[in-house]
Amino acid sequence: MRDPEVVVRVPGEPVGKDGVARLCDIAREGLAHGAAVVICDVRAVRRPSLGAVDLIARLALTARRGGGRVLLRGPDPGLLALLDLVGLAVGVEMPGETEQREEPGGVEEAVHRGDPPL
Repeated sequence: MRDPEVVVRVPGEPVGKDGVARLCDIAREGLAHGAAVVICDVRAVRRPSLGAVDLIARLALTARRGGGRVLLRGPDPGLLALLDLVGLAVGVEMPGETEQREEPGGVEEAVHRGDPPL
């Protein structure tokens, strides 16, 4: 059975060209083995920088070229703001999204006759 995702852990410090290439290779290899989603675990990124944005952009490009997509795991609000500022649209993994696929609480599938309006 193939894993539907590949996790790339983004370190909190700059990685340089070789580090970027290595992380992109991890994503590429996972996609080649059937993963559809590249999870960028960015919990270690405490001080968002353009270097982190560049790395995420390269991982997103690698994912698209491999037929997948990118989701961020644990992004800092400052990193999300910086990504938004530069126009890089990436998804954010929500709890239960990739593993459990459970319905959000308080959501009804259908409305039944006689139900009072909310």
